[in-house]
Amino acid sequence: MTTVHTSSIQSLPLLARGKVRDNYAVGDDRILMVASDRLSAFDVIMGEPIPGKGELLTRMALFWFDRLGHLSPNHLTGEDPESVVTPAEAPQVRGRSMLVKRLKPVPIEAVVRGYLAGSGWQEYQAGQAVCGVPLPAGLKNASKLPEPSYTPAAKAAVGEHDENIDYARTVEIVGPELAAQIRDTSIALYQAAAGIALAKGLIIADTKFEFGLDTDGTLVLMDEVLTPDSSRYWPVEGYEAAFAAGANPPSYDKQFVRDWLEAVRINGQPWPKTAPAPRLPQDVVEKTAAKYREALERLTG
Repeated sequence: MTTVHTSSIQSLPLLARGKVRDNYAVGDDRILMVASDRLSAFDVIMGEPIPGKGELLTRMALFWFDRLGHLSPNHLTGEDPESVVTPAEAPQVRGRSMLVKRLKPVPIEAVVRGYLAGSGWQEYQAGQAVCGVPLPAGLKNASKLPEPSYTPAAKAAVGEHDENIDYARTVEIVGPELAAQIRDTSIALYQAAAGIALAKGLIIADTKFEFGLDTDGTLVLMDEVLTPDSSRYWPVEGYEAAFAAGANPPSYDKQFVRDWLEAVRINGQPWPKTAPAPRLPQDVVEKTAAKYREALERLTG
């Protein structure tokens, strides 16, 4: 297994390095997306790679693109990513890359929540609403919502925090028709995926989708989809006990690292959630890698 913290493809122009993915231009109509083994938490990139993470993310994204294709077109071209790099660069690409259509990104994180957790729980405690969506009184941490809630965010630059926004703000950004299409498509994708995952013993508490527009103006699902980096996965068997205790259910996502980071003290003070990140201990790296593997194995059988 090749561990890749930062890819170096010299045969293609680098477009951008995201929190996890490195994007390279392939002509003017395609992008080679390389999923590195980087891990980002609280929008800060950790210095230590998680071995195998990029390959696991890619396999899971491809799994979901395949199963949700009837609900939304996606950015996959179906071409072999290794066909656009040199033989010497192929190990950096193999198993962790997608060759995709070049789209005009929509500047909205399309977040759908089925359960109250993370920043949603914090917002609810402050005002009994999440991103302007009012919720019933009496909910607890990890409560199942009466119905999936669309709670979008405005995309931020690397190293900055995405900003939770209300639906009215998305209408201002992209217009009423596209805002409604993104909302409705996102909820449909979440509901379908949640049903598939539940049959495998996994709860998808929340997730975020990203979309782009092709040259015809068609809305296309892009980037990653329903990976542990973009979604909160809980095993069914650990949920009830955690919920009764008011605790975060055990998870297959970055929550394990987030919880460790929340407990870190630097010179007696909590880590301020800004770069540089604390060094991840080897056991945290290994346990995180194991959680990503288990999520994929449970999902795909």
